[in-house]
Amino acid sequence: MHIEFSRFSPGDDTGALVAFLTGETWPFHAGVQEEAAIRRRAADGLYDDDDSRTFWLLADGERAGLVRLQDLTEDTPMFDLRVRASWRGRGLGKAAVDWLTGYLFTEFPEVMRIEGTTRQDNRAMRAIFLKCGYAKESHYRDAWPSPEGVLYDSVGYAILRRDWVSGTVTLPDWDDEA
Repeated sequence: MHIEFSRFSPGDDTGALVAFLTGETWPFHAGVQEEAAIRRRAADGLYDDDDSRTFWLLADGERAGLVRLQDLTEDTPMFDLRVRASWRGRGLGKAAVDWLTGYLFTEFPEVMRIEGTTRQDNRAMRAIFLKCGYAKESHYRDAWPSPEGVLYDSVGYAILRRDWVSGTVTLPDWDDEA
């Protein structure tokens, strides 16, 4: 499978973005995807401006996923990753996180760490974080409300620039209260 990343173009890609976000079920993402809201956010620059960049994840030429990089004007950006249901389980998540980690640390020399958050029950994403050198740094109980009103735990991961450069993982000191 050939994987590449193509930068989102607000003028040309908004229709495709609307179709992508409204045409799938995103079980581990908060909020409802509505066409008018997506178009408004795209027009306001939410998907491509100084603080954010969005990329299509292309697998064999098909728009199989979307990577949105956020907080680019800060030293700790975050990201949103979505992979179409028909492409899940094929390694695209790991490829995307590896790519975005290298992209952020290469393109933004001021970035010292990258953060990502997911629901506790999103086992696939949690495994991807670990495979890509991210360390678990937080666990917030009942912090992620679902559309059905169920509260899930939120789990945060991060990678440090120095760990990415050295190929190591520095774990937090979880026993610092003793």
